[in-house]
Amino acid sequence: MGAGHSHGPKIDAGASPEARQARERAVAIAAVLTGGFMFAEVAGGLVSGSLALLADAGHMLTDFASLVLAWLAFRLARRPSDWRRTYGFDRFSVLAAFVNGVSLFAIAAWIVFEAFHRLGEPGEVLGGLMLWVALGGLAVNLLSFWVLSRVEEDDLNVRAAALHVAGDLLGSVAALGASLVIIFTGWTPIDPILSVLVALLILRSAWSVVRESGHILLEGAPAGFDGRAVAADLVAAVPGVAQADHIHAWSITEARPMATLEVELAPGHAPDPVRRAVKARLAERFDVGHATVEVRPPAGSGEEQHEHDHAHGDHAEVLGQ
Repeated sequence: MGAGHSHGPKIDAGASPEARQARERAVAIAAVLTGGFMFAEVAGGLVSGSLALLADAGHMLTDFASLVLAWLAFRLARRPSDWRRTYGFDRFSVLAAFVNGVSLFAIAAWIVFEAFHRLGEPGEVLGGLMLWVALGGLAVNLLSFWVLSRVEEDDLNVRAAALHVAGDLLGSVAALGASLVIIFTGWTPIDPILSVLVALLILRSAWSVVRESGHILLEGAPAGFDGRAVAADLVAAVPGVAQADHIHAWSITEARPMATLEVELAPGHAPDPVRRAVKARLAERFDVGHATVEVRPPAGSGEEQHEHDHAHGDHAEVLGQ
């Protein structure tokens, strides 16, 4: 019986150092733009009395946090794995995403609570100031999105950051729309109403982030990976595989799936070619580039009985120590 171990690439393994630096730099620029304007939007919301601006500032705060965490993930990914962290630091980005998602729930809850309070006790909103601040936020978000879209390609980290900024664009549009309604009609309830819509957008993003990151942290199977389908496929597609079982799959990050499994040889096949073929099939058909495959002899063979007795002997010896 033998075991094989295959190391798959990290998320960014195929990118050149220049490309990785460009992505890291783009995320840093977007974080500075978003974080800098967030303070201006908070000040504008407090002075103008606009909840929509404050809601958008809250959304920008979560975007700023996600951009900083994305930047930190790039920085930490440079560090090599060691004996204590054999998978390196890629999982940090998943943990950061989970924390960021939970914080989104708290911010959305505050926005909804404040909106109902404002609807019951409407206050004055300075539509003109609100309009200029909303326009500034829209410009900053458009610039940030443009910077990120230039280097997005297939990098999940940058793609997630770009999606956050795209969501914030909607918040800026909502604040802009509310300011125009207030300027031309004086109807201030539009401000808390649109802020609730922004909160709902935040909750939708938050639920998606928490669900996906929590699934990875709980060692759930990668998306689209069904152990039953994998077992049937290996038996049908790989010559020499009589049975596949004890299949376990999880992910370090969304782009780094892992798997362990056992395969039973068909009579007349050697273990090493079958092991290599199984790994190749897992990578090609199921996008699992990091797999540990253990091969056992055909059922009913004398070699299988020898392996069984040897394993039980080792177990008894350990228990007797």
